Amino acid sequence: MRRALELAAKAEHRTSPNPMVGAVVLDKEGRVAGEGFHQRAGEAHAERIALEAAGGRARGGTLYVTLEPCSHQGRTPPCVDAVIAAHVARVIVALEDPDRRVQGAGVSALRAVGIPVEVGVEAARASRLNEFYVKHRTAGLPFVTAKFAMSLDGKIATAGGESRWISGDVARAEAHRMRRAHDAILVGVNTVLKDDPELTARGEAGARQPLRVVVDSTLKTPTTARVAGPNTLIATTSAASKKQTALLTQAHADVQTLPAAGGGVDLAALLESLAARGILSVLAEGGGEVLGDLFDRGLVDKVVAFIAPAVIGGRGAPVAVTGHGVEVLAKATRLAEVEVQRMGADIMVSGYVQRHR
Repeated sequence: MRRALELAAKAEHRTSPNPMVGAVVLDKEGRVAGEGFHQRAGEAHAERIALEAAGGRARGGTLYVTLEPCSHQGRTPPCVDAVIAAHVARVIVALEDPDRRVQGAGVSALRAVGIPVEVGVEAARASRLNEFYVKHRTAGLPFVTAKFAMSLDGKIATAGGESRWISGDVARAEAHRMRRAHDAILVGVNTVLKDDPELTARGEAGARQPLRVVVDSTLKTPTTARVAGPNTLIATTSAASKKQTALLTQAHADVQTLPAAGGGVDLAALLESLAARGILSVLAEGGGEVLGDLFDRGLVDKVVAFIAPAVIGGRGAPVAVTGHGVEVLAKATRLAEVEVQRMGADIMVSGYVQRHR
């Protein structure tokens, strides 16, 4: 199963909105007969690739697969049909598919024709591998990663607004890898006005580009901004002018009016809207107000912070997270499964948000 998980990870989230799946077929003697992984949405699923590679050696053998085989017709035929036709003797599944169209139906279909199925082998690893997919299917919301780069004293720019570059080349390369992995990048309009970012994923030829999402309650995004174009969603409120809406729409940006909350765009409503579009994951890159609102409302799932060995200082220098914050430390956002890695001269600290009970 660990080999199947390694294979699944090779997709590097290019399968979205599908999960990443790997499969290994062993013959009767327990030798590897075939293996494969789902590479992109719309292409062959892992089970079919592995079974085709195994050919006749799959008969009487064992199929290891990281996610329950699908039993419904999508862009590709149901995988359970291929598994049954291959006459394997048993199937080992890491994780039951949380998609309501499956949720045990694939396992039941195999057992109904007499194929023994074991579920739960390396389930924790399989769930972590597909954490974006699992969150989307179980909560109806995208998985949200809050990412920021800051100095040792928590500043994301100088008092004069200079922010390029706080982190070094290695950290920035990792940040672009994260962009390639996520379906959408989220920033506030102040970031657009100050930095005029492209919000693209670089570092890999032909990289999948995430949807660029700008939170802009009064529609201050200029039509000359580098994000004002295709593959951009500008989330606004009824306070936006019709004229600016028309201009940005003419620039081929998608302007969406959402409910307001706390004086700005209701971020929970925005995430629900993104989930409905098939967005499994969002990389929230700031600024401080957007990240603060996400933390205040308990919408963050994971935090990745790049810390540079520098002290910026300055009373007016912006910090990574603002918002309302907490009044007592007992209510502070705490992280679990914390990892610390060197990124050149910088340090990357990552962890998962612990939900308050």
